[in-house]
Amino acid sequence: MSLERSLELFSVGKFEQSLALIETCISQEGKSTDYVSLRARIFTRLGNFDSALEDFDYLYALEPFNPSIINDRAVVLHLLKRNDEAMAEFDRALNLDPKNPYRFASRAYFKDRIGDLLGAIEDYEKAIELDPEDAVSHNNKGLVEEKLGYMAKAKKSFEKADELVGYKPEQPSNLSKETESQSPIPLPEIQKAQKTTKKLTIGYFLETLNRLVSDKATQQEFKDFLKKKLGRK
Repeated sequence: MSLERSLELFSVGKFEQSLALIETCISQEGKSTDYVSLRARIFTRLGNFDSALEDFDYLYALEPFNPSIINDRAVVLHLLKRNDEAMAEFDRALNLDPKNPYRFASRAYFKDRIGDLLGAIEDYEKAIELDPEDAVSHNNKGLVEEKLGYMAKAKKSFEKADELVGYKPEQPSNLSKETESQSPIPLPEIQKAQKTTKKLTIGYFLETLNRLVSDKATQQEFKDFLKKKLGRK
């Protein structure tokens, strides 16, 4: 099926090819919600935020109480620099889905990006309370704590993230002390990824649309989407 193939391409980052397939589906079969939902996310990943918002507005009109649509629409509003509207939508998604740690983590990162660092920490702590094994939230909380100068707290957050992903720094025994001091200890993949995305214009929010391997709630949403739309059991 074209939809199934488009989803597969999207999941591995082949967004242009995924878009071409989903556009074919829409032209041949009409503007169904599953097609538009995927296209909106592809547009977002491609940086075509105006088109993404049009699609999310269409979906929102059909499902005004769907927290996933509201949350992803908030992402696009932020990327369009419409932060007051984005905050209202993040709040609404969370109010509709208050037991989902991903909602708190999403709003936390948004607050970090707009400079509300204390608010970001508060939301990360709530996300961690709901899911203590979420290494991404522990790591991102550490990044915010670093910005605030809370170095001891940041160290603790990073250590917890390391523990959850099974990372243990290694110091080769055959190196001299001078060589050891000059050789950086490799960071775990999670920290590399997060510190890199902080430098990007669209940053973490584009990654949230493809967090199928790192976020349990998003992963389950994706599986449910596949089962519903593709008829899988």
